[in-house]
Amino acid sequence: MKMVLSEKIIVVTGGSGLIGKEIVADIIRKGGIAINADIEVETNLNSGTLNLNISDDSSVQYGIDLIGKEFGRIDGWVNNAYPRTKDWGTRFEDVPAESWRTNVDLQLNSCFICCQKVLKVMEPLKRGSIVNIASIYGVVGNDFTLYEEYGGTSPAAYSAIKGGVINFTRYIASYYGRKGIRVNCVSPGGIIDQQHSSFIQKYESRVPMGRLGKPDDIAPAVSFLLSDESKYITGHNLIVDGGWTCI
Repeated sequence: MKMVLSEKIIVVTGGSGLIGKEIVADIIRKGGIAINADIEVETNLNSGTLNLNISDDSSVQYGIDLIGKEFGRIDGWVNNAYPRTKDWGTRFEDVPAESWRTNVDLQLNSCFICCQKVLKVMEPLKRGSIVNIASIYGVVGNDFTLYEEYGGTSPAAYSAIKGGVINFTRYIASYYGRKGIRVNCVSPGGIIDQQHSSFIQKYESRVPMGRLGKPDDIAPAVSFLLSDESKYITGHNLIVDGGWTCI
């Protein structure tokens, strides 16, 4: 395997999650030094873990400072963490306003804070790559027929947050392009994760490639955008969805 991330210091927020684990593993396979920045782990940079709460500005700053002291730089940052309230998935008409505000703060505002703080580290070096994890539902509307048989839904805040992440990515890509820093998105389609059988059947019958995605479908796209193989790509939203958004 080509070591396209050789010796790059790359932080993955939410690296203990479904997709995060595979992103971390793929970075390591490709020669990078991956740091899993997650609220569920203890800090041990020698083992590649950092206790970090993306919704706490001081925690983000502390983690970045700690990595800076240990490695002297951050080459890549992946905003993958996906914190949410306990009522995540409430039907639109029943979503409390405070829940909406909290989820926007947990996800979209935290992406802003992480980007702002890590860019201050990357800017003096005039290099670096940020990858924000968005979604197909930040690009297209929802297909609510997927949920009809079991009374499920897709969270309203999710579409607003992921759409915001995509255009925010374009903003900072254009702002920092002349400073040698690239900022891109990866937008996964549906990922298999113990969904209801009717959801799986309906989703897979609609997607051109005939199946839900897997974490190892997403991770290589992230690694590509972190690597120098994408050195002239910035402000891009790489959709990895088996063709869902092409029809």
